[in-house]
Amino acid sequence: MEVSLFEPRIPQNTGSIARTCAAYDVPLNLIEPFGFKIEDKHLKRAGLDYWHLMRINQYKNFYEFKKSKKKGRLISFSKKNGVYLRNFKFKINDIMVFGREDNGLPQEIINDCDELISIYMPNKATEKKGNDGVRSLNLSVACGIALYEAHKQIYEIKPK
Repeated sequence: MEVSLFEPRIPQNTGSIARTCAAYDVPLNLIEPFGFKIEDKHLKRAGLDYWHLMRINQYKNFYEFKKSKKKGRLISFSKKNGVYLRNFKFKINDIMVFGREDNGLPQEIINDCDELISIYMPNKATEKKGNDGVRSLNLSVACGIALYEAHKQIYEIKPK
C-alpha cells in the first residue's frame, strides 16, 4: 500500500498526510512540481517530530512515477464519477493517487490509472443544491479516510 500526491500545493496538507502515512507505515510518493519548497516550515510543522518514521519518495513527473510502479494498481481519487470508496475492494499492493488541492487530478492522469474512486459525501454540492452543498473534502482528510478504509479491508481491523 502506498499514498501518492500529484503536484501538491499546500505544505500543511502534505505534512499532515506524511504524518498519517507514518502512522500507517506506508510510503508517501510526492510527484512534482510542488506548490512549496520541500524545506517549507509549514510542511515540517504539520509532520511534527515524526519525519524519521516517514518513507518519502519524490518523482519529477507522473510518468516517471508510473514507470517505477510496476507492482500494484494505481487507484485514482476524484470527487466525480468514481466507484464509491465503500464499494471498492483494496489489495495490499494498491497505490493511491490523489490530485492537487485546487483542481484535483487531470483527466489524462485518471485515464492512466487502473481504477477511480470517489468518497461519498451526503451533503455534496449538486446542480440542485448549488452552493448549499460541500464541493470537496480537504486533501488530508480524504487521504486519511481512504487509507483507513484500505487498511480496515486488508487487515480486517475489528474494534476491541
